[in-house]
Amino acid sequence: MGRAEHHSGELTAIADDPAVANVCIVMPAYNAARTLERTYLALPASLREHVVVGDDASADETSAVAGALGVRCIRNERNLGYGGNLKRLFGVALDEGADIVVELHADDQYDSSLVDILVEYIRRGHFDVMQGNRIRSRDEALDGGMPWYRYYGNRALTLFENVWFGLTLGEWHSGLKAFRADVLRALPLGGYPNDHSFASEILMDSVAAGYRVGEVPIPVRYRSDSSSVDVPGLVSYGLLTVGGALRRPPWRRKRYGSNRLPPLTGRRTHGEERG
Repeated sequence: MGRAEHHSGELTAIADDPAVANVCIVMPAYNAARTLERTYLALPASLREHVVVGDDASADETSAVAGALGVRCIRNERNLGYGGNLKRLFGVALDEGADIVVELHADDQYDSSLVDILVEYIRRGHFDVMQGNRIRSRDEALDGGMPWYRYYGNRALTLFENVWFGLTLGEWHSGLKAFRADVLRALPLGGYPNDHSFASEILMDSVAAGYRVGEVPIPVRYRSDSSSVDVPGLVSYGLLTVGGALRRPPWRRKRYGSNRLPPLTGRRTHGEERG
C-alpha cells in the first residue's frame, strides 16, 4: 500500500495551563479537491500545524491540493472505505504521540473554525470524547440544506440510540469528533467496519466503556459540493447502526463517566516532560 506524504510540521502543542496537549487533526477525504482548501484554512491557526489528510484513492486532485497547501497527505492506493481510511489515520496520529485526535471531514460540511472548542473541553478534563451537534430544530436543519430524509433518519436513529444507551445527545451521527488518544488506544479500532458504520460503533463503544461523551452546537451546512451518502447507502447505514447497538445491550455497558482517565498534565511530549 503506497502513500504520498507532504509535511506541515510537528504535532501541535497547546501550551496554556492547566495542561499541554498534542493535537492531531485527521481529515478523511474522497474527491474533496473543491472543498479541502476551505476546510483547512477555516481551522484556527494554532491547530493547522499537524493536519493529516487521508486521500482514499480519489479520482480528482485531492492530494495535489493538499500538497499545494503544505498539508501532509497520505494517499491510499485503493479505496479503503470511510472506516478503513479513518483506521489508518487514527493509527498515524497515535503512532506520532497525539494526546487529542480530531476527526474532521474534508468536504467543508462541518465548521472547522470550531475545532478548538471541542479540543478545549477535552484538554481541560471535562470530557473524553466530544462531537459537534448539528441538530437543534427541524427548521434550522432543513434550512441549512440537510435533505429531509437525512434529517428524519438522523432523528429516528438518535432517539433509538439515546434510549438504548441512556444518553440525551442531540445526535449520534456527526462527522466532527475529538477523542482523547487514550480512548482510541483502548477501543478495538481494527475490529470496526470499514464503511460509514465505523462512526456509529466507535461512539457506541466510547459510551459503553464508560467514557465521558459531550457535544457542542455547530451550524448545519450542506452545500452542493459536500459529500453525501445516497439513499440506499443511508438505509444500509441505519440497519448496520441498529445492529451495532443491539450487540451492545444496556446491561453490559459501564456507568457513564465511570472510566476516568488521568489528566493530561504531566504527560510526555516528544520525549520531554511537560511543564
